[in-house]
Amino acid sequence: MVTVEFAASLRRHVDLAPQSVPAGSLRAVLEAALQAGPALAPYVFDDQRAVRKHVAVFVNQLMVHDRSRLDLALHPGDKVLVIQALTGG
Repeated sequence: MVTVEFAASLRRHVDLAPQSVPAGSLRAVLEAALQAGPALAPYVFDDQRAVRKHVAVFVNQLMVHDRSRLDLALHPGDKVLVIQALTGG
């Protein structure tokens, strides 16, 4: 199983506990985790089902740069963290 956690900045919209989902592509893992809180999906994905520009996804503490294909293969024991990217000045 893969653990998917959504940072507090996203959970303030929809409180979703960390999810344990079957391994597969990053897209499949994110989609499976969001089934428990489908109202959170629009905060993570845009209308083309790509990760929104203000959202960052980390797999085992490494940031994923491809926002649209999400075909990275995940394995049991992997950890995914989805955070809202912050900007400011």
